[in-house]
Amino acid sequence: MIIQKVINNNIVSAVDDSGAEIVAMGRGLGFGARPGEPVNKNKLEKVFSIRNQTVVEQLKELLVNIPLEYIEAANDIIRYAQTEAGLQLDQSIYVTLTDHINFAIARHKQGIPLENAILWEIRRFYKPEFRVGEYALKVIKEKLNTVFTEDEAGFIALHFVNAEYGTNIRDAAIFPQMLTAILNIVKQEMQVEFDEDSLHYERFVTHIKFLIQRVYKKEVLKDEEIEMALMFRRKYPREYACSRKIAAYIESVADIRISEEERMYLLIHIRRALMDDVQGG
Repeated sequence: MIIQKVINNNIVSAVDDSGAEIVAMGRGLGFGARPGEPVNKNKLEKVFSIRNQTVVEQLKELLVNIPLEYIEAANDIIRYAQTEAGLQLDQSIYVTLTDHINFAIARHKQGIPLENAILWEIRRFYKPEFRVGEYALKVIKEKLNTVFTEDEAGFIALHFVNAEYGTNIRDAAIFPQMLTAILNIVKQEMQVEFDEDSLHYERFVTHIKFLIQRVYKKEVLKDEEIEMALMFRRKYPREYACSRKIAAYIESVADIRISEEERMYLLIHIRRALMDDVQGG
C-alpha cells in the first residue's frame, strides 16, 4: 500500500496492491508520513476499501476533523451490525454513522435534547436495527464517555435502515410511520386484530418493508401478471378492496402509482396474515 495523501496524523489515503484507492487508519499512521511512501503496517488498524468514489471522497473529507475515537466507535458498531445482527449494508454507512455520532455528541455537549417521535415504531418494526442502536449506546458510553437516552438508539437504527435499503435518512424516517398506517388500514378494513407472534404477520410486515423500499427506489413491480391478479381480485374481494386502500395511501404519500400486480401481492399477504382469523370465522 502506497500513500497518496496524508489526511491527518491517524489517517492516510493510499493505493493498494491492485491499484484501488483505500483509506487507511491507525494511531500515528499519518504522523511524519509522506506521499509515495509505503503505509506503516505496524500502525495499521483499519482499511476502508470502498468501491464508490463519491463515498471515498466524502469519507476523506469527513475524517479530517473527526476524533479517531469517534471513527473507532462507528467501526465497532458497524462490525456488530454486520456480524451479530446480520445486516447487509451499503458502504455509505461509514460516512453517515460517523458523521451522526460526531453531530450527536456535539449536540449533547450543548445540552440540546432531541426526542424521537417514532421511537415506538422503530422498536416495533425494525428490531435488528434497533438492537444495533442499543449496542451503539453502550459503545458510545464506554468509548466516548457520553450517555444517550433510548431516543438516540432509534435515530442510529434509522441510519442502518437507510444503509440496508439504499435510501436517504429522510425517507427512512417515514418508513415506520407508513408501516403503522398500513397495518391500521388492514385492521379497520378487515375488522380484525393481528396475531403479532404469528409467522404470517411477520411475513406481511416484511413484505410491506420491501414494498416501501421498492417505492422509494422507484422499483415497483410492473403489471405482468394481470390474469392472475384478476383471479385473486374476483376470489377475495374484501382483501382486494383493502389492498386498494393501502395502495391509495402509499400513492398519496410517495407520489407513485402502485401496479395491479403489487396490489395482488398485498392481497395475498393480507389473506395470509389474517389466515387464522378467517379460518376461525
